[in-house]
Amino acid sequence: MGILVNVILAVQMLAALGMIGLILVQHGKGADMGAAFGSGSSGSLFGASGSANFLSRTTAILAAVFFAATLALAYFGNVRPAGAGSVLETPAASVPAAAPTADVAPAVPASGAAQIPAK
Repeated sequence: MGILVNVILAVQMLAALGMIGLILVQHGKGADMGAAFGSGSSGSLFGASGSANFLSRTTAILAAVFFAATLALAYFGNVRPAGAGSVLETPAASVPAAAPTADVAPAVPASGAAQIPAK
């Protein structure tokens, strides 16, 4: 499952970078006013309004891919193996305590003077 998560993460990162690039290439709504009065964008690669449709559709597709990858990563990040519960659900009595060994003496708390740190 680790390889699948890495692939989805790579797809998400590529979709994000693609969206950033496409959004920066697109022109705003105010630029269409200049094109209406003949400011020269009619001779572009996609035609007068073809680039806006192509870029906005591609951005929408990349946004859908990014959204799907985000949902998949959230799902895989929340999936737990069967039988594994929360640490808080495990009772303290079922956790084995470390038994003291015979050759180690138990720690004795220090007296009041020994607890004051020296400068």
